[in-house]
Amino acid sequence: MRSVSIIGVGTTNFGVLEGTGIKEMASLACNRAIVDAGIDRKQVQSFYLGNYIGGILVGQETLAPVVACELGLQKTTACTKVEGACCSSGIALRQAYLLIAAGVYDFVLVGGVEKMSSASTAKNTEALAAGMDKDKEGYTGLTFPGYFGLVAQRHMHEFGTTIEQIGMVSVKNRQNAVRNPRARFRKETTLEAVLASRLITDPLKLMDCCPIADGAAAAVLCPTEMAREFSPSPIEVLGSGHGLGQSTSYAMDGPSCTCTVYAAREAFARAGIAPSDVDVAEVHDCFTIAEIVDTEDIGFFERGRGGPAVEEGLTRVDGRIPINPSGGLLSKGHPVGATGLGQIYELVKQLRGEHENQVKDAEIGLAMNLGASGLVSTVTILRRS
Repeated sequence: MRSVSIIGVGTTNFGVLEGTGIKEMASLACNRAIVDAGIDRKQVQSFYLGNYIGGILVGQETLAPVVACELGLQKTTACTKVEGACCSSGIALRQAYLLIAAGVYDFVLVGGVEKMSSASTAKNTEALAAGMDKDKEGYTGLTFPGYFGLVAQRHMHEFGTTIEQIGMVSVKNRQNAVRNPRARFRKETTLEAVLASRLITDPLKLMDCCPIADGAAAAVLCPTEMAREFSPSPIEVLGSGHGLGQSTSYAMDGPSCTCTVYAAREAFARAGIAPSDVDVAEVHDCFTIAEIVDTEDIGFFERGRGGPAVEEGLTRVDGRIPINPSGGLLSKGHPVGATGLGQIYELVKQLRGEHENQVKDAEIGLAMNLGASGLVSTVTILRRS
């Protein structure tokens, strides 16, 4: 298999983008990635676009070909929309990586997009719930805040994790986002404010939950052997993993998402490195407890040590393993289909040494994307060339 590199990235801001439609956002991010890559759009042989609920919220399906036409891609370009709940664009990136590694294509454009702010809260809640197993979970009335509330309760019961440690994730990520112009929330907060915010689902408060958002992100990939022809600072894809969990996993797996465990194992094995080699990570903090569980599932900390690690400052930008220096989903917002590539954008900026909240001497980065109720996860490991 060939080595693969990212030679260009693009994004919109994440937030409430009034007057900007789903096709326009996707096209803007993709155009920026193509320009950043320095290639002619005629060289794009395949296009994968991650999107989760565009059909439900804005009535637009067949999104990849629609955006491809807007971009002016060649009529021979193979276009595929990818749906995997919150992992949609993480999976899209993996498909591009595998096809280039296998020698099928040389240049692949990947994107992710979601338009959420134009729909009501009730409609968003209904649409997001479509990612659960309808028979086992949906008919019980379980929501994603409810699911992660159960995960938090189990984690607190088994490991003694405190509500203060959980709330510190929000404090840290809000602080990180202050410097990130792409984030929806860019104001620091305090632990007292997090704990005093409105209860959503015991024990999670309002500020333990990520906000919805509009947004798009994109990347251009090619074989590493060709990358320096186009980019002075290509970022190599060292490893990729894609894991399967179980529905109702809060009852089956304990306070863990085994899909992430499997995805991380595959990615690390392919990369030939260990979790201790990673310099910076963007993980799926859809809720504060999710970041704690993510860091344990990936292998950054032993089971039950994720909460104390936050309290001890190990996940700060200047800590042992900086987690979500972008501000994460808690601050950037979560435009579901775009989130995975939004993480990749932030990591590429880190590894190029160009990030507004730069981690010193970052060489290896990890992106981890979790979908549905612990059903699917992707892990991507990047390295500065």
